[in-house]
Amino acid sequence: MQNFEITELLVFLAVARHRSFRRAAIERGMTASAVSHAIKRLETRLELRLIHRTTRSVSLTEPGAHFFAQLEPAFADIHKAIETLNQFRDTPFGTVRINIPHSIAPFVLGKVIGPLVERNPGLQLEIVATDRLVDIVEQGFDAGIRLGERLSQDMVAVRIAARLRFAVVGTPTYFAGRNIPMTPHDLKDHRCIRYRFPSGSMLNWEFERGSENIDVNVEGPVTIDDQELMVETALSGAGLAYVWDYRIERHLQSGALIRCLDDWCAPLDDLFLYYPSRKNVSAGLRALIGALR
Repeated sequence: MQNFEITELLVFLAVARHRSFRRAAIERGMTASAVSHAIKRLETRLELRLIHRTTRSVSLTEPGAHFFAQLEPAFADIHKAIETLNQFRDTPFGTVRINIPHSIAPFVLGKVIGPLVERNPGLQLEIVATDRLVDIVEQGFDAGIRLGERLSQDMVAVRIAARLRFAVVGTPTYFAGRNIPMTPHDLKDHRCIRYRFPSGSMLNWEFERGSENIDVNVEGPVTIDDQELMVETALSGAGLAYVWDYRIERHLQSGALIRCLDDWCAPLDDLFLYYPSRKNVSAGLRALIGALR
């Protein structure tokens, strides 16, 4: 029987899940070069090629796909067996991997992480913040955080935060000589800072007042994929930004930014932490849920 390094098997699982050496390296806390060497060592031991890799893509060979299909549930069982030991511990132990939209991560987790790890010294949190829609089961996450409208029906969902709101803001300098928009239709006369999702699609600005709902595909000279940079761009006077209101509170208080269309910016769905339905939820995930609640 072959002698295998557990690290090599875990690296293979990460590459197989992500179809990417770079993302597998991030998950494992290694360099991409170390991931490549681990895969080569494993293939040498097995005398089989498990992964096709080119400069543009990573895919599993037929033996690699069979190996992944059998190896992943085996390691899931090992993980579950280790997690069941947490019932004998006073504090949670082990790693909890969580996925959360980048645009709301500071608001949701900023004040939670410090007290959580202080109370649970055996707990390790791995947080991946991205606005890309992620299948948490396929990508090996224990849980994710999303707005309620985007949750799958087969997930257990726990409400963790009251509704968030967007705000439309610009600087006094930008508004000098311009009419402040009174309805979403007035945005056609303004420079707007657009947001592009990782998928490539653009964010429409959504408005609601009473029974009226309006989606606006805004126009403007600047397109950005990061909300913090959108705030800074708005502060420079480049145009109007449509961002989470918690990000611009201090700028509103200082007068650096002015809010408009406030009566059209209705709260969105509540935020939820969600995870796959399973009988044994890890002690670490239970601690995280308790902290976020």
